[in-house]
Amino acid sequence: MLQDPIGIPACFSAAAGEDHSQAVTRSGQTLFRSVYKTKIGGDCRCITVTWFKHLLLHGLSVSFDGAESPEADNTCKVELKPWCFWRKQGSKRFSLDGKALDVFWDLKAAKFHGETEPSSEYYVAVVCDQEVVLLLGDLKKDAYRKTGCRPALIDPILLSRKEHVFGKKKFSTRLKLHEKGRFHEISIECKNRGGGGDGVDPAMEIRIDGHVMIHVKHLQWKFRGNETIHFSKVKVEVYWDVHDWLFSPGLRHALFIFKLTVPATSPAISAPSSPLSQPSRSSGSVDDFDPNGSHEFCLFLYAWKVE
Repeated sequence: MLQDPIGIPACFSAAAGEDHSQAVTRSGQTLFRSVYKTKIGGDCRCITVTWFKHLLLHGLSVSFDGAESPEADNTCKVELKPWCFWRKQGSKRFSLDGKALDVFWDLKAAKFHGETEPSSEYYVAVVCDQEVVLLLGDLKKDAYRKTGCRPALIDPILLSRKEHVFGKKKFSTRLKLHEKGRFHEISIECKNRGGGGDGVDPAMEIRIDGHVMIHVKHLQWKFRGNETIHFSKVKVEVYWDVHDWLFSPGLRHALFIFKLTVPATSPAISAPSSPLSQPSRSSGSVDDFDPNGSHEFCLFLYAWKVE
């Protein structure tokens, strides 16, 4: 069970389970979810962007945190079915606590390269009060032209990201440590298979751009732990829980958390185009939101081992 997305986890028990994990394994879908904090209508809000993919469906959902009514329709869902091309471009308007919000998207020419998230040729924009409060993708000029709105004065902050990935021995993702920097590859590999009772001594390596940053020996005894590493002038706290990889039968996941403290000189941290516990409701005064101050970012990586 974890605390809020930017807090230090109190327990790394993957066995505690989460409802979304069961849904992921039943459908066999990959899932990438990012949470951004920004100003909407004078209040601090969290916007959750989720990309999902399974055999027959590829989609996107955008939801808004902090609605006064739990029954409020505060989610925009886009399903990219192969036979439903018109859904690849469009918009949706709805109300959040009396404020009109619009979500615009253009995914007609989006390049996915086999991934769940697109890498180029797309945009997703959220508009409130004639301002684009969140803009994802590289077609920024097209987005501003389509919405007819100006950029917001305050840039959103990426608070956390959750990913579900599948593999046999190696799991990887990409991440920017600095907003203006390049993407770095984070990879996790189990060097041996089996538990402590069969004569095999499992080990684990965590690499960044091919460099071994953490090497855990005797994994059957150190299946939960944490270390602090420094890479590219950034301090990264790494937590892991691989208990279910070693001791639970069937398809189970390990949990890795990468927690970064972003200094004020680095505006935000980005993932491949932007998965993680939903944040607590965050409606509040905009004075609580300082985009120029330091903040914390957490990457939650759920690694599902397929035998």
